[in-house]
Amino acid sequence: MTALMLLAAILILGLIAFFLGRSRSFAQSGGDIRKLHSLPSHYGWHAALMAVLPALLVMILWLLVQPMVIQHQITPLLAPAAQADTTAFTLAMDDVRRVADGLERAVAGGVMTAPEAAAYGTDPAANMTALHDKLGEVGVALGSELAPETLTAAQAYRDLAGTGAMARMIVALIAALAGLVYALRITHPDLRARNRVERIMLGGLMLASSIAILTTVGIIWSMFSESLAFFRQYPITDFLFGLTWSPNFKGGSELGFLPLLWGTMYISVIAMIVAVPLGLFTAIYLSEYATPRVRSLVKPAIEVIAGIPTVVFGLFALTTVGPLLRDWFAEPLGLGNSGSSVMTAGLVIGILNIPFVSSLADDILNSVPQNLRDGSYALGATSSETVRQVVLPAALPGIMGAVLMAASRAIGETMVVAMGAGAAAKLSLNPFEAMTTMTVKIVSQLTGDTDFASPETLVAFALGMTLFVLTLGLNILALQIVRKYKEQYE
Repeated sequence: MTALMLLAAILILGLIAFFLGRSRSFAQSGGDIRKLHSLPSHYGWHAALMAVLPALLVMILWLLVQPMVIQHQITPLLAPAAQADTTAFTLAMDDVRRVADGLERAVAGGVMTAPEAAAYGTDPAANMTALHDKLGEVGVALGSELAPETLTAAQAYRDLAGTGAMARMIVALIAALAGLVYALRITHPDLRARNRVERIMLGGLMLASSIAILTTVGIIWSMFSESLAFFRQYPITDFLFGLTWSPNFKGGSELGFLPLLWGTMYISVIAMIVAVPLGLFTAIYLSEYATPRVRSLVKPAIEVIAGIPTVVFGLFALTTVGPLLRDWFAEPLGLGNSGSSVMTAGLVIGILNIPFVSSLADDILNSVPQNLRDGSYALGATSSETVRQVVLPAALPGIMGAVLMAASRAIGETMVVAMGAGAAAKLSLNPFEAMTTMTVKIVSQLTGDTDFASPETLVAFALGMTLFVLTLGLNILALQIVRKYKEQYE
C-alpha cells in the first residue's frame, strides 16, 4: 500500500471514528445531551483525532526513518569505490533508486512478473542487457556503465522498500485502531471532550505557525553548513575581497564575489529608481484622485503585469529594450554597443516591480482612516498637502514594506538578468555594459554535471548565504526607519 493510499485509509477510519464517538456519547447520556459535558460533535471529533493522530505520527516517523535504514542495509552491497567516496556513493544511490523504481513500475505495468524482477538480482552481469530493454519499455533509461553491484543493491532496495511499506501499513492501522478503542473506552458524559479537542487544535495551530520558523532555520542551516565546507577549501578573505570572478572546474579558480555584489546592487538600484516612484505615484493617484470608474479600470490593468512570467520580461529585455537602449543611447554616447546591459535589466525589473509597489501601497493608503483626511481638510489643507503631510506619513510603515518586497524581488531576479544583462562579472560604472548578479551565478554554478564537493559548486551556497545576510540587513534597516516614523506620528 502506497503512502497516499494509507493516508486515505486513515482518514476514512477517522471519519468512522467520528460517528462512533458521537453515537457513543448519545448512548452514554441516554439520549439527553444536557447530561453531557460537551456537545456530541466534540466527542466525535475527540474519537476521530485519537484515531488519526497516532497513525499519522507513525506514518511520518516511518517515512523519515525507513530511507535511512534501507540505505544502511544496502551500502555493503555497493561497489567498494562507491563506498569510499561521497560523490560516487551519492551517484550510486541515485542509480539504485532509479533501477528499483523501474523494476517496480515494470511489475505494476505488466512488463515483467514479480519473480522475473526478483531474478535479475541473482546474476546481474548476465541479465544487464535484458534489464535495459525491460526498463526502457517503462521509460527508465539506464547508462551502459551501470555496475552489477548496483543491480543487486537495487533489487535489495526494492525488497526492503516493499517490506517496509507493508510493515508501515500494519503498524499505522494498529495505532489508529488502538486510538479509536481508547477514545471509545473513555467516552462518558463527564469527559471534557471539548477541552481536549481545543487543546489538540491549539497544538496544531502552534505547529502550523512554527513551520515558517523551522523552514527558515533549515534554509539557514543548509546554506551555512555548505558555506563552511566551501570556506574550508577556499580562503574566506579571497572570496569576500577578491575582485575577479573566474571559476574553473579544472583548478585555479578565482571566486571573488565583489563583482557579483556590484552587479546585483547596481541593477537593483536602477530597478528601484524606476519602480518606487512610478508605483507610489500610481497608488497615490488611484487612492486619492481617481474616480471609482477610472480606478476599476486602471488597477486591474496594472496588476496584469504581475501575472506575466519573468521569462517573457526577459524576452522583452532581450529583443526590445536592449536594442533600443543600444541604438538610442549607448552607441551615440560612445558607452557601448551591446544590447545586454545593466540598464536593460534594471529598467525591465523596475517595470516588473511596479504592480507590487502600486497595489500594496494603494491598499495601505486606503487603510488610512478617513477622519485624518477630514481633519486636514477642516484645517484648510489642500488635497496635495493632505497627501504629503497626513496620508503618506500615516501609511509609511506599510509603504516601506511594499518597497522592501519590491527590493527583495529585484535582488533575487534571475531570468531577466540572465537574458537582459549578460553574464559578465565585472566592476564598472558604465550602465550600458554587460554585468551579472549573484543569483545568475548561483544557477550557473549548480547547472550541469559538476562535482558537488568542489569549491566551484559549493561557492553557490556561499553566494546564497551572502544574499541572505544582505536581505536581512535591508529588513533591519527598514524596521529602523519604520520605528523612527512611528514614534513621530503616533
